[in-house]
Amino acid sequence: MSDRDAAFAAYFAARSDAMRGTAYLLCGDWHRAEDLVQSTFTKLYLAWNRASRHEVLDAYVRQILLRTFLDERRRGWWRRERVDGEATEQAMTADSPEERLVLLRALTDVPPRQRAVLVLRYWEDLSVEETASLLQCSPGTVKSQAARGLETLRRLLAPTLAATGRQFDE
Repeated sequence: MSDRDAAFAAYFAARSDAMRGTAYLLCGDWHRAEDLVQSTFTKLYLAWNRASRHEVLDAYVRQILLRTFLDERRRGWWRRERVDGEATEQAMTADSPEERLVLLRALTDVPPRQRAVLVLRYWEDLSVEETASLLQCSPGTVKSQAARGLETLRRLLAPTLAATGRQFDE
């Protein structure tokens, strides 16, 4: 195994699970998340000689993941499959497994660009500026997409929250 391949394999082993969690939050399906991560790391491998010298490799890989996800979402509906089965793993924390499932299902109904902003800002805990850089947009766009995404989540979760007497917290 060459040094290049060994370095890539070590990076993949160290970061693929974290990227898989992020991919799941973006697409809402573990199988699609695996496909996104596989596509992301394939693209990274092809650019490894340039990328491995990159000081912020995680941000670069996250950007590849986001672009891969958004590109996939731009394809026609006939090219995508949506699996609505039960999630077999949990990727977020909430008060109960049922609340996690409700939140994750609602997140899959948020438009892709807004979902990407929500995942980066509130799951990956990136700043507005870091999120804007990854999405190649202005900080104002990140703020407006986050506000719209949170409003969409509130609307989607309203029936469930009303039934339980809880409120949506940012």
